[in-house]
Amino acid sequence: MRFRSVQLSMRFIVPLALVLALFGYFAIPWMENLTVRWFVRDLDTRSQLVSSTLQQPLLNYLEDNDSARINDAFSRAIQDERLYALAFCDPGGTLRYKTDTYPESLGCRQDANGEDANPVVQLPRGPVHVSSRELTQDSISAGRLILVQDMSFIERRSEDTKKYIIGLFVLLAGAISLITVLIAHLSWHGWLNGVREMLRGELSPRPPGPMSPEIAPLASELRALLNEYNRDLQGSGVESQTWGADTLKTLLNQDLAGDEILVVSNREPYIHVNTPNGVKVQRPASGLVTAVEAVMRACSGTWIAHGAGSADRATVDANDHVRVPPENPSYTLRRVWLSKEEEQGYYYGFANEGLWPLCHIAHVRPVFRSTDWAEYVRVNQRFADAVIAEARSDNPVVLVQDYHFALLPRMVRAVLPKATIITFWHIPWPNPESFGICPWREEILDGMLGSTILGFHTPFHRKNFLDTVDRYLETRIENEASTVSYGNELTQVKPYPISIAWPEPAPGECDVAACRAEIRQALSLPADQLLGIGVDRLDYTKGIVERFQAVERMLELHPDMVGKFTFVQIAAPTRSSLDEYQNFEARVRALAQRINQRFSSGSYLPIILKTEHHEQAQLRTYFRASEVCSVTSLHDGMNLVAKEFIASRDDEQGVLILSQFTGAARELHEALIVNPYHIEEGAEALYRALRMPQDEQRERMRTMRLRVRDFNVYRWAGRMLQDAARLRQRERVRSRINSLSQNRVRKGDA
Repeated sequence: MRFRSVQLSMRFIVPLALVLALFGYFAIPWMENLTVRWFVRDLDTRSQLVSSTLQQPLLNYLEDNDSARINDAFSRAIQDERLYALAFCDPGGTLRYKTDTYPESLGCRQDANGEDANPVVQLPRGPVHVSSRELTQDSISAGRLILVQDMSFIERRSEDTKKYIIGLFVLLAGAISLITVLIAHLSWHGWLNGVREMLRGELSPRPPGPMSPEIAPLASELRALLNEYNRDLQGSGVESQTWGADTLKTLLNQDLAGDEILVVSNREPYIHVNTPNGVKVQRPASGLVTAVEAVMRACSGTWIAHGAGSADRATVDANDHVRVPPENPSYTLRRVWLSKEEEQGYYYGFANEGLWPLCHIAHVRPVFRSTDWAEYVRVNQRFADAVIAEARSDNPVVLVQDYHFALLPRMVRAVLPKATIITFWHIPWPNPESFGICPWREEILDGMLGSTILGFHTPFHRKNFLDTVDRYLETRIENEASTVSYGNELTQVKPYPISIAWPEPAPGECDVAACRAEIRQALSLPADQLLGIGVDRLDYTKGIVERFQAVERMLELHPDMVGKFTFVQIAAPTRSSLDEYQNFEARVRALAQRINQRFSSGSYLPIILKTEHHEQAQLRTYFRASEVCSVTSLHDGMNLVAKEFIASRDDEQGVLILSQFTGAARELHEALIVNPYHIEEGAEALYRALRMPQDEQRERMRTMRLRVRDFNVYRWAGRMLQDAARLRQRERVRSRINSLSQNRVRKGDA
């Protein structure tokens, strides 16, 4: 590894050294020539100074014809280390006086035209600088004074300068090479860290932030390759196929042939309500129902849920059963009836005033009451009894859904020890310190570890759960196998990111253009009005207030959008009997009203709030009619609204704004990921989405649609059921071996 690192460094150092050497090859002679010219100019100036000093005394001596004084003056002058020799020539060009050091070969240093020759003369002892100056008296030439200056000091200084320049280039090359290699290694590590982060997926405890600039240009391609590689690595022929209802049925027939499937959830997939026009069937606004209902249609099992509709009792048989879906019955819904006290304590109390805020980081304090806990235990036992009653064998496959039934797995295990119990926790799991707030934390963990398989949306939630178990229970955790050994039982804890059923083309469904026209006409909006959509339950964890504030801020920052953009918020009422939810609904309504009063003009309203239930077909029409869908949950397990919006956009247009605190943000990287608490960031993301070019929308949407289509709810359920099938097969083999061993022991005793 070190050798490869050196090789990588040399790829930068060698070319850089060659370039610097080539540069030095031409630069050093140029610098040397420039230095010589500077010194020659300096010697010319010095020669003029010496000539001016000697001129007057020399003229006087010449007038007196005093050879002795002339020679004495010349001798004193050449005592300067640089002035090598002096000579005097008369006007006729005859050398009259000179020092002993004056070279005979120089003569009077004039060419044929009487001009001075090249000032630099090469002598056997080295180069010298020769200059001459005419001496005049009363405008009559008295002769020429010739000065010869030693240039050896220039060579010495040139050599020193050359050494300094070479040393400078070496130091410069070293410094540049070091900086270049350092930057290259940092960039390389940035690439590696970006790829590692992508490979780890959601394992990092940090919420997903902006992609590192080193990896961003190839992010989409890398993710596509990773997704393809992931599909190729799925362990069986069935797994590698495109998942759908038929694939799931094939899996059930092959791996779970004849096994019974039971689903337990609080919320029922179909609600019968009394209306003035008779009994009406509704589907609740729930991601859980959206995901699991598609699985049950393929499995043809039994779904056990709380019957809460006003006409639910009137539509069941003597065993509290009703076949659903109404239009094409494919499985059985078993309803469990709860009293007002049970519903208040178990559902509204412990589950939604206690566990719900405990698991969501939405800054609402959880409330725990002993009376609520007692009802929670009692209702869990009621549903466990219903599971046991519905089971036609001693080893059914039981799918337990969500935080309402944390105790049920252990209760079922006590009566049906051979059952395969798969519990899926649909909401986030907090860190151990946060979960420690719950007074009955050990009981909840004990109940959940009655499961055969325990699933979470993300590896991060799974890690939090394992850390919590390690903190509060005496267990043995195998991190590599992701199992917990507790009470001589083994629970496999794994991430299973939930998804939706990829929709088939609905007969008679309007195209996108028709949906746009239909929704704008229904809302009395202009045909070219820009539209945003948000679909949530009216819950404080969904970031609806922050979403409205982002809309308001966007209109402040970009006033040109006032009158051109409308945001539609569909918020189905939920848990309306709780004070927190009543206060939240009032806050949402007040905020929408204030923003509308601020920016309204004529019939224009920037926010349209619809606090009523909408069917799935209606939501799909809204999705197809909107330019942008905003999902700004403050904390969410997955959030399937984001995936439903993507699945509805077969035109590959539209932009998804997605909170970084959702599980979906770890999969849908091509969405505009935002921090919902950062209002300006949300506002700018909304404006960017509305102005995004169609080509960019298409590229982003195409990638997200491919991922949602491939990793759909059938794959989610299939992975869990495959794991269950392997565990059941292993248990059958173990039971068979034990049975054979016991038979041999009996024969030996006989």
